[in-house]
Amino acid sequence: MKYAAFLRGIGPSNPNMHGAKLKEAAESAGFKNVQTLLASGNVIFESGSSDQAKIEARLEKTWPAKLDFKSMTIIRSQRQLQALVDADPYKGAEHSNRKTYLLVSFFKSPPKTKPDNYYEPSGVNALCSTIDSSQSGTPDFMTKLDKRFGKDQITSRTWLTIQRVLKKMD
Repeated sequence: MKYAAFLRGIGPSNPNMHGAKLKEAAESAGFKNVQTLLASGNVIFESGSSDQAKIEARLEKTWPAKLDFKSMTIIRSQRQLQALVDADPYKGAEHSNRKTYLLVSFFKSPPKTKPDNYYEPSGVNALCSTIDSSQSGTPDFMTKLDKRFGKDQITSRTWLTIQRVLKKMD
């Protein structure tokens, strides 16, 4: 099966968080056909396992052992990401850094109280938010998500990144 790992808190200033190092670490954990996308902690790979929690745990142990950092990691299968894209949560709206910022926040496990715009197709467990980026406030929005759901339970990507990840999985 093909999977995407979404790592939280990846910064390009840390040389151990660069794509080549993430790729090498994921390969050392036994994953195949590993690729990275962008500099924000997106790792695409194949695994014979269908137990996403075990895959997450294996990667979360690999980062400090091989690269000397910890990162909460959320795994989604190609099928789950395709189900989310097929659901068209933004009803055709386009992502624009200057107008409409489309954000997908993945949950490690389903939240106790599900917010509006929460999508569960095929176990995707994601909050799809539209942020008016013509005004400042995106960082405040992320802070509110962290406070409400916990930094150890959520990581976010733009809708464009999700589409790029899915395209690279093909």
